[in-house]
Amino acid sequence: MAEMTGFLGSETLAFIDLETTGGNAIHDRITEIGIRFWRDGEKVGEWQTLLNPEQRISPFIEQLTGINNAMVADAPRFSEIADALLEQLDGAIFVAHNARFDYGFIKAEFRRLGRLFTAKVLCTVKLSRRLYPEHRRHNMDALIARHQLPAVERHRAMGDVSAMLAFFEHVIAEKGGSAVEEAARKLLKHASVPPNLSPDILSTLPECAGVYRFYGENDVLLYVGKSTNILQRVASHFSGDHGSHKAMKISQSLQRVEWTETAGELGALLLELKQIKTLAPLYNRRSRPAKKLVSIQLAENASGYLQAQLVRELEPHRLGDYFGLFRNKSEAERALKGIAAKNDLCNQMLGLEPVREGPCFQRTLGRCKGACEGREDVVRYNLRMQIAFHNLRLKTWPWAGPVALIEHNSVRQKTDILVIYNWVHVATLHDESELAELSLRGQSVAFDLDSYKLVVKALTGPEKHRWRVIELPAPSAPDILMPHSFT
Repeated sequence: MAEMTGFLGSETLAFIDLETTGGNAIHDRITEIGIRFWRDGEKVGEWQTLLNPEQRISPFIEQLTGINNAMVADAPRFSEIADALLEQLDGAIFVAHNARFDYGFIKAEFRRLGRLFTAKVLCTVKLSRRLYPEHRRHNMDALIARHQLPAVERHRAMGDVSAMLAFFEHVIAEKGGSAVEEAARKLLKHASVPPNLSPDILSTLPECAGVYRFYGENDVLLYVGKSTNILQRVASHFSGDHGSHKAMKISQSLQRVEWTETAGELGALLLELKQIKTLAPLYNRRSRPAKKLVSIQLAENASGYLQAQLVRELEPHRLGDYFGLFRNKSEAERALKGIAAKNDLCNQMLGLEPVREGPCFQRTLGRCKGACEGREDVVRYNLRMQIAFHNLRLKTWPWAGPVALIEHNSVRQKTDILVIYNWVHVATLHDESELAELSLRGQSVAFDLDSYKLVVKALTGPEKHRWRVIELPAPSAPDILMPHSFT
């Protein structure tokens, strides 16, 4: 290979690959590390080791990687090789395929030891996308096939490192060193800090879940955001690649950054929603409170037919009697028109036409079976109405009283206790002993569409078993104020 110029000739690139017990850096651990060092067009060394992950390797991972529990039983733990790894990577550019995965695992392992790991990171997936934008797939198998790279032992650390380095050298030969260096420089570009902020702001931000707030001149709140990694997310705002006029305005106006750490993502999501709705940041559009949320209720008319009625108030303890949450009357009426068209229901019974003698408009088109004229059997019509609205039914609160949902971050030793009642986030505590003293008397909490969706997903969705849930005593009527209005 020809002699390299620029940083490709002066910097050491550490091509690194990890094998792990799974895909979550918080819960899973590293089982193998492979590194090959490259500088000025030549391989200048390598380093590899198996690791004891201090947890069982699943049969699936054993079959995928070929690394089994017996192989790692006598291998060193990460804590035993941490100093050697730091020495190996010192001053090198961290190069990986899907680098967020490998870099995230290395940072998580050092974080468990109470230590910080940082490096310049180059992702070869992003490099491939930048240099070969005409292709859709950029995973390692696709690159091996597309560029006819040598076969390697896939899903073993040094095998994948070999493939990654072969791709890198192939790209230099095909595209030229200057093109690769230009692309790599753009990917390596450090986040620039807006001029009115302290240059060391990024060194003060935590790498954990939470909510951050941007303030401008005269302490005007510009923007509220959330992330599972506050540092990473805020740094992305400063990247300089502003994708919109709004992003540019925020960057130019930014004077101060504040943040609130949370134990997990759900706490961050709920806090973000609350602050956007109560603090009204200048540049947040999404999730601002809808002033006139609307739902639908079904009630029998004098003839026994179920009629749809738009409602702006609800009783939180009987949410299962309501159908859908809409941001305005027009959105609700569009939903009703869709239901009418799909199910041949009566426009008068759905409130889309005034009730009067004679057929509804849908009936004249042959799309109503005659409820408006009393011609369709009441029981049959009501059953069709219930089936048509079934998927819109709001979820009834399944507990007698409030619950405390526990989020815990073992790395930062932080606990959030999210108190939820009737799908409404009532309070956040930080110690279970506080639950005994919790009083909901006088709490004025509005039922909110966005937080309802978040809490329903958390407590009834596929990840509901993630949470430890503590049932709390049901409050008496005066002990909690739950407004009968939407926000």
